[in-house]
Amino acid sequence: MKKFNRVFLIVMDSVGIGEAPDAAEFNDLGADTLGHIAEHMKGLKMPNMGKLGLSNIREIQGIKKAERPLAYYTKMQEASNGKDTMTGHWEIMGLYIEQPFRTFPDGFPDELIQELEKKSGRKIIGNKPASGTEIIEELGQEHMETGALIVYTSADSVLQIAAHEDIVPIEEQYRICEMARELTLDEKYMVGRVIARPFVGDPGSFQRTANRHDYALKPFGRTVMNELKDENYDVIALGKISDIYDGEGVTEAIRTIDNEDGMTKLVDTMSKDFKGISFLNLVDFDAKYGHRRDPKGYGDALEAFDARLPEVLERLQEDDLLLITADHGNDPIHHGTDHTREYVPLIAYHTGIEEGKELPISKTFADIGATISDNFNVKLPSYGKSLLNQLGREDA
Repeated sequence: MKKFNRVFLIVMDSVGIGEAPDAAEFNDLGADTLGHIAEHMKGLKMPNMGKLGLSNIREIQGIKKAERPLAYYTKMQEASNGKDTMTGHWEIMGLYIEQPFRTFPDGFPDELIQELEKKSGRKIIGNKPASGTEIIEELGQEHMETGALIVYTSADSVLQIAAHEDIVPIEEQYRICEMARELTLDEKYMVGRVIARPFVGDPGSFQRTANRHDYALKPFGRTVMNELKDENYDVIALGKISDIYDGEGVTEAIRTIDNEDGMTKLVDTMSKDFKGISFLNLVDFDAKYGHRRDPKGYGDALEAFDARLPEVLERLQEDDLLLITADHGNDPIHHGTDHTREYVPLIAYHTGIEEGKELPISKTFADIGATISDNFNVKLPSYGKSLLNQLGREDA
């Protein structure tokens, strides 16, 4: 079996492809991120994903089913007990998460807020689930007048701290987030991420900056990325990947501003001489459109992603493998603002495929991690089954 020198892994954050078998347990019956967006758009224009085989997984309105798909394709079911970004990503790299991260639909406990006020020396306002852009419009002026920190959460397991860069210098913001991270390591809180959300501007025209920083829990076990790094392979983390794994197993971290910048940085890595993986998360689908229940914006972002794919495909070398998947769903037509428990697509492409075909449905996202481990001959994860021998990569 001939192996690949480089694997490019793209996670389209929240791009689910229909309710999972256990969707009812997560209050997500009927969830269908791609399907509902396509209906809202009266058809999605994603010809490149169509040629790879996206509509062969299940037909998506507007995306033609490929008669001779260019890639191997299937859908994957999440095994872990959760539907958040960290759970999905950690499972992709070979972990099974039994205990879900906590969410705080009524805000954080008073004792936690009081302790953070004491440690930071600043009062806290907000403390409720909210859109990040909306809460700084609501409380930004009060924050600027008093210096109080804006704390909020979302449907995810996150504690977010927003502060104006002219009022709370960015280094102080980061220190305060480190304090919050330390406080929330306690099992009674089980918060997945603490996020610094700096902003600038004046009341009525606030803008969040690119100085966001995530402070995640460390993965509960060794991931495929740890195994790769320890065997001197490259693990290039693009976007928020390094934050999601708290830097574990990362050899190079490259920040991105948005989906467009993420695709540009991915293309840049394709010109590098490395052996290992380039791992990209495209967060806009989830953060900008899924949680805000904006199907039009989500659809436009999907079409923009598809328009960038030819740049990636034309740069793939003979010994490269491209994997495109997601980490959960976030159906913008579904009730609430939470993630949705869905299957996710998996597209596997390399230049040696004569004609793609359907792969068996994966019972865990960890099949991706197992496939990568198998390819680079590193220790296989405890979960997941390698798909490598099904990808038509024969000895030359």
